[in-house]
Parts: sequence; structure tokens; C-alpha cells
Amino acid sequence: MKVNNASRSRRHQPRSGHRQHGRAFRAFLLFLLLVAVAAGAWAFQRYQAFADMPIVLTEGNALDAGDGVGPVFSVEPGDGFLKILAKLRKAGVTQGHDLEWKALAWQMGVASRIQVGDYALADQTPRSLLRKFERGDVIQQRITIVEGWNFRTLRAALAANPGLEATTAGSSDAEIMDKLGRKGVHPEGRFLPETYLFTRGTSDLDILRRAAEAMDDALAKAWQGREPNKHIDTPDKLLTLASIVEKETGVASERPRIAGVFLRRLEIGMLLQTDPTVIYGLGEAYDGNIRKRDLLADTPYNTYTRPGLPPTPIAMPGQAALDAVAHPADGDELYFVASGGGAHVFAATLAEHNANVRKYQLKR
Repeated sequence: MKVNNASRSRRHQPRSGHRQHGRAFRAFLLFLLLVAVAAGAWAFQRYQAFADMPIVLTEGNALDAGDGVGPVFSVEPGDGFLKILAKLRKAGVTQGHDLEWKALAWQMGVASRIQVGDYALADQTPRSLLRKFERGDVIQQRITIVEGWNFRTLRAALAANPGLEATTAGSSDAEIMDKLGRKGVHPEGRFLPETYLFTRGTSDLDILRRAAEAMDDALAKAWQGREPNKHIDTPDKLLTLASIVEKETGVASERPRIAGVFLRRLEIGMLLQTDPTVIYGLGEAYDGNIRKRDLLADTPYNTYTRPGLPPTPIAMPGQAALDAVAHPADGDELYFVASGGGAHVFAATLAEHNANVRKYQLKR
């Protein structure tokens, strides 16, 4: 049989074309794959760089300055992740695409676990900031109760602190003590001078409760370790005398000596004659000067006219003043007078005391 070579050649030509076309298509697919891999690697590197890059804020951001911690960002109740992201943008955080923030929050699993509060933005990356949101690592604010404050001053300080929720405004002192579970207790001296940390939105009543409990502990400690004295036979009397010692001097080394003077006076039935109690009895009538008529004006707190301790503390004593009454200095001193700079000179006799008055007070 005779074979037509021309026909055979024509039949094989398309097969070669198909193979060439297939190779080109596979090369194109490989090219697309390489492009996709390269794009994915670039996107991943960009994402990693975004997640761990320090946050830089644009000028004119809307953040408030914190207490020495730099810019502050607030997460409010009801803020979802999208709203938080929008607030970050408004606050001046421009880095990263929204998709990158969403991807990072999804990868870390924090989008639904963000806690309310104020957060410091200084020295943060997107990753560390989201982790802070999740942990609730909020800024701790502080308020300091100063040794020697009275309750009126403390209430004013609480009311003036913008980070505290005011829940006691309009309440009387007695009503506040009732809310603290201390019905019938006079508030003066019942709150320990210390610095208390809190988060924004904490109530003023919570600070008072913590300070009252701290004073309970401090007073119990001083009472338990005290040197027995028949004139200080209750913790309340120790607290009252400590409040007088606190108001009489700011020099730590003098507190035990002044406590010793007052205890010796109580021992021999001598009037305490301490000006801070007179001032406390005058209340808002005190104008910054104490006059002879004030010393003669009888009030329950006037230790020039009434013997013994006043009925309540007159201020908030610190732990050092409590310890001074619990462990007074020995000696025979019955008098002291200010010598300047917050210090005093002490005397055992009236004659010596009068000489000190002439030397230090009349000259001034």
C-alpha cells in the first residue's frame, strides 16, 4: 500500500503547535505564581514592619496630655474595634492601612476583648498597643492625701480631681460616713494620708473607703505596739493626740518629743494649750490669725479653756505621728515654742519657756 507522505506531514503539524502553546501557558502560570509569591512576601514584610513599628503621631492630634506619661488615648464604654480604629485615626495615628490593623487584631484575637480606660501611647507599636488594650493596662492616676489635712480640705481635693467620679457632692459629712458603713463616726482624722492610685472614673467614695481602711490598719498597728499610758486608753484617744502632734510640727524628729510634752501635761492635769485645737474649733471663722479673744472663746476644742483631749481628732495624722504617740520621748519637758523653719525649742520650766518666747517669738 502506498503511503502519502504529504498527508502524514499535515497531520503531525498541529501537535507541535499544541505543545508550544502549552509550554507558553505553563510559563505564564509560573510567572503569575512567582509574582503572587513575591507580592505575598512583600505584603507580609510590610505587615510585619507595620505591626512592630513605633507609633508616630501627626501634629495637632486630639489627645489629652497625661500625668507625665505623654499622649493619652481613651477607650469608652461601647467602643467597638472599628470605632476605636476611627478614633486612633482622628487622634493622629496615620500609619498602616485599616486592613492591616484589622488583620493584626484578628491575628492577636483581641478585637472583642478591648477594655475601657485611658492608655498611654508613648513608646508603643500597633502590636503592643493592642495588647495593652486587651490586658486593660490603663494609666494609673493618683491623688495624695496630705498629712495634717482636715476633712473639709480632703473633700475639696476629691471634688477638684477631674479623674474621679463625684458621688458625694451635696452629701453631708454624716451621710458620707454612713455610706462608708461608719454611721455615727466623726470623719475627722479617719483617713490615712497617703498617695492613692486609681483609674479614671473611680468614685470619690472609693478613695475615701480605701483611705479609711488604711487608717484602720495604721491605727491598729500603732495601738498594738504602743507603750501603755493611762491617758491614752483607747485607739480613738491615740488618734486624737496624734492629730494634734501632726498639726504642731512638720519636723519628723520632733514628733515623739511633742507627744511626750502633751502626755506629761495630761499626767499632771495641766491644760494642753495647743493652738491648732483652737483653730479647729473656730472652723471657717478662722481668718489666718489667732488672737487673745480666740484663745478665750470656749468651744469643745479649745484646750486653753477645757482640760484633757478634744472630743475628736482635728486633722489626719500620718503613720509617724501615730507612732510618736505610741512611743513618746522620755524627759521632763512641758513647753515648746516655734524657733523658725518649722522647728521648736523645748523647756522643762515656765521661766525657761518664757525666755525662749522672748528670744524667738517676740523678736519675730
